[in-house]
Amino acid sequence: MRSTSDTIAAIATAPGEAGISIVRISGPRSLEIADQIFVCKGPLPSHRPAGSFVHGFIRADEDGKAHAHVDEVILLIYRAPHSYTREDVVEIQGHGGRISAKRILRTVLSNGAVLAEPGEFTKRAFLNGRIDLVQAEAVADLIAAQSDRAATAAMEQLEGHLTSSFGELYDLLLSTAADLEATLDFTDDEIPVAVSHTIAERLRQAKSRVEKLLATWEEGHLLREGALVVISGAPNAGKSTLMNAMLGAPRAIVADLPGTTRDTIEETVILEGVPIRLVDTAGLRETESAVEREGVRRAQATIKRADLNLHVIDCSQELLQADRDHLSKTKKGQCIVVLNKTDLGPKLTGGDFGAFSVVSCSLLKGEGLADLRRAMVERLNLQSSGIPHAAISERHRHTVQNVLNVLGDALTMQDLNRTDCTVLVSQLLRTAIEQLGELIGRTYTDELLDKIFSRFCVGK
Repeated sequence: MRSTSDTIAAIATAPGEAGISIVRISGPRSLEIADQIFVCKGPLPSHRPAGSFVHGFIRADEDGKAHAHVDEVILLIYRAPHSYTREDVVEIQGHGGRISAKRILRTVLSNGAVLAEPGEFTKRAFLNGRIDLVQAEAVADLIAAQSDRAATAAMEQLEGHLTSSFGELYDLLLSTAADLEATLDFTDDEIPVAVSHTIAERLRQAKSRVEKLLATWEEGHLLREGALVVISGAPNAGKSTLMNAMLGAPRAIVADLPGTTRDTIEETVILEGVPIRLVDTAGLRETESAVEREGVRRAQATIKRADLNLHVIDCSQELLQADRDHLSKTKKGQCIVVLNKTDLGPKLTGGDFGAFSVVSCSLLKGEGLADLRRAMVERLNLQSSGIPHAAISERHRHTVQNVLNVLGDALTMQDLNRTDCTVLVSQLLRTAIEQLGELIGRTYTDELLDKIFSRFCVGK
């Protein structure tokens, strides 16, 4: 882990043309570096109070010209501990675009700063006690959010709602462990029955809280990663037409020639505030073409990973054997049969598909799309309660599931109400406490921090 005595810098805005670009500097030499490179009227940056916004120029030695102006900028001053990192921070707002920001950053680095690693500003915010690990992860979730619903959940987490839940659970287990260990010096007949019952009740309460936290994972998974929805079917059934209709744009090529789609095509749509990774696939059929066979193989592999399969069938024709074979190997709860081309006179109806969820439509005419979206919302369980809340991530789920297993074992032993089990229950509680402590960052390793902050962009 790099020493926090280093002063770090990075471009904090995305590349490309824009109104402004921002170079962020954080660390003990931030104001000293600003004094060296910033030209303005009045006092130097280090002599100005926190919250100052100062107009001026960035200067540097370039091409043999002493103190050539690099850019006209606004310089913002934050003083520790009232900054994002709780260190002295200087932000330089220059003109947008790739070149201006790079020139400013190069000037900052040549005057003593070092280039920040991915997520290093947020890592310093954590190390300096401004946020915990759960809140730090929420920063990355907020940046990556693809919908209002995902952004709202990330803000709930950043504001500490999930941290509060984990913290209350941590404190409950800690106090329970302390009370339990206080009984170790007593014999069975010296410990009041009420004490054992109270500890067991606390364990049940903790277990219930863990189960509620674990139940939020599915929503968290959908908001962060999105749902994988794969469109399958025979050639010319209308798969690409469905893809284009869901997107509202001609993304996939539609043609009467079978086998037009040879590879998977993926785009994202938002449904009930949840990102849907919509994938169009090659038509499922036997073929002599090696390229098309590979497309079919990829289609089948993607379908196996899907959260939901939209299987499109031309209902104006008799059911094909390829469709029968596909549906026979498909879980009914993970598949919606889309009967397309109803305008041509249907030969197939919903009653021909047993327990499968079936939606009839005419995709060329735009009929039935609303029904299909409703069916997708129901199958993927995307209905929003209307009350935004933070949801656990995959990293959280692994720890929370372990804690749940440990508490289950501890509760089983505690119900035996035997002194020889008390030591084991105490050890199990300590294990659960340590795991929760690592989850929220009360204890951590460099490897854990590297894993978490590596998914951040440079400059955040």
